Amino acid sequence: MASFDCDTWDDIATARARIREHGHVLDEWISAVKDELGIDLDVDTGVLLDLARDAAHGVARPAAPLTTFLVGYAAARAGGDRDAVAEAARRAAALAARWADEATPDKAASDASSAATADTRAEAE
Repeated sequence: MASFDCDTWDDIATARARIREHGHVLDEWISAVKDELGIDLDVDTGVLLDLARDAAHGVARPAAPLTTFLVGYAAARAGGDRDAVAEAARRAAALAARWADEATPDKAASDASSAATADTRAEAE
């Protein structure tokens, strides 16, 4: 994620222009790839970018491009429309979240310890 030092209104305007340019480049790139591959599909880039983020942070960075590829493949097998992409992305994001939760055993132990402490306090009162 990019960050910009914004101390003045001019700095804010420059940062906003960079952000808009980044979005414009993505739109142009997606259009070019769709043309190159002969794909006629309205792509929800936000859903796919969110999925890539979830896979990268919840599993491992290399999982991001591989997961989005697999979601595209699954969506194509399920009819290939926008709804198929959204459903495959939803399922993969949920899996990434489960993996992230399972990868932090301290969280589960902490949750169990907190529940036990609360039970002990209730009995003491």
